[in-house]
Amino acid sequence: MTLPRVLLHLPALALAGAMVAAPCFTLAQDEPPAAAPNPAAAQPAAPSASSQAQPAYTLPPEKLAKAIALSRIRNILYIAGSLWGLAVLWLLLALCVAAGLERWAGRVFSRRWLQGLLFFAVFLVILFLANLPLDVIGQHFSRVYGISVQSWGSWLADQGKSLGLSLAIGTPVLLLFNRIVRRWPRRYWLGAWIVTLPLLVLSIFVEPLIEPLFNKYEPLSRHDPALVAKLEEVVVRTGTQIPPDRMYLMKASLKTTGLNAYVSGIGATKRIVVWDTTVGRIPDDEIQFVFGHESGHYVLHHIPKMLAGYAVALFFVYWACAGFADWLARRFGPRWRLPEGSPLASRAGFVVLIFAVSVAGFVLQPASNAFSRHFEHQADVYGQEAIHGLVPDPQKTAIAAFNALGEAWLEDPNPSPFIEFWLYNHPSVKTRANFAAHYDPWANGGHGEFFKSQGRRD
Repeated sequence: MTLPRVLLHLPALALAGAMVAAPCFTLAQDEPPAAAPNPAAAQPAAPSASSQAQPAYTLPPEKLAKAIALSRIRNILYIAGSLWGLAVLWLLLALCVAAGLERWAGRVFSRRWLQGLLFFAVFLVILFLANLPLDVIGQHFSRVYGISVQSWGSWLADQGKSLGLSLAIGTPVLLLFNRIVRRWPRRYWLGAWIVTLPLLVLSIFVEPLIEPLFNKYEPLSRHDPALVAKLEEVVVRTGTQIPPDRMYLMKASLKTTGLNAYVSGIGATKRIVVWDTTVGRIPDDEIQFVFGHESGHYVLHHIPKMLAGYAVALFFVYWACAGFADWLARRFGPRWRLPEGSPLASRAGFVVLIFAVSVAGFVLQPASNAFSRHFEHQADVYGQEAIHGLVPDPQKTAIAAFNALGEAWLEDPNPSPFIEFWLYNHPSVKTRANFAAHYDPWANGGHGEFFKSQGRRD
């Protein structure tokens, strides 16, 4: 249950070059790994909304131990991956690999644009290979804990597809931004900021067009017309205007055992996707709640709000990173064998900019995640209100949905406050379930925050 996933990477996308390079050496936290299916726990019992004796999200002892262990592994891999990504960029500069790569590209091609394509293509391959061992470790533990059912061959094929997309899209984008630095050496950060904004919107628009490269999608109506009819009730209630022909079933069971449903795209590409591991595994009313949550992101304009917020933030991030990169170039330029004059305008100097932006993305991650958690909480409220009157008990439905998701993904019921603050782009399942258990604005004749009356969106 997420905002369009590209938005959650915006700190790493702070420069369009980093937009492609950063995923090559960081471990995304958009969706937690999934646990092996347990038929006995397919529909976990929801605690009473009025119960004060125990939290709304709990795990049986054997799964609790696994969730705690797995959370530690996830956190270590994520933090290690982030720091390793920064270290790789620094080593490329400190060992003069970037400078040597630029000289080699100059010997291979005489035209500058071809030199740039070769340089950045090899640069992306280096980042991919540097991160591959951590990716392998992550996949290993996914299989050990029953998170992944994907074969190594299929997994490697997906890795190859990701690298191919990075090369096809990232190489020319990096070349474009390097050109901006060369063309406007004093105000390049402003030009980069202006170009980044439409690229971010475009990336959200084309995301649904890229997803079929990695997963199989089929019309949801072909598999579960009854569920489609229930989702249409939520569509009417929320006014999201997603017709049945934009509702898809994703064959997630080919790779994972987790539960999920999400909305992706904007405008003509907007659509709802339900994983086949979710359909039939949790009741339809819980899927309606998930869909209501996803609809909330659109109805509450979270995508344009998030884009606007990041646009303002990135203006200052670009400006600050330009100053930081300039200091690095002056301080270490001779040691890194950067050219004199305008070192950042060189191919190797551009790696300094990517390093500066990557540092900013890491440092500002808590702020970005807090921004995301706020919208996710609003969507939770909206989803619970959207199903009021469509299901017998919105509170129990929401609690059961969170328990099913948390148990399937083996989320720790008691995450460290610091880890949640730094790494979580969603509130913890514990926080979300506890809120749902106590959110009953309709008691004593009240009304919701977003739906002032039953059946009407305000």
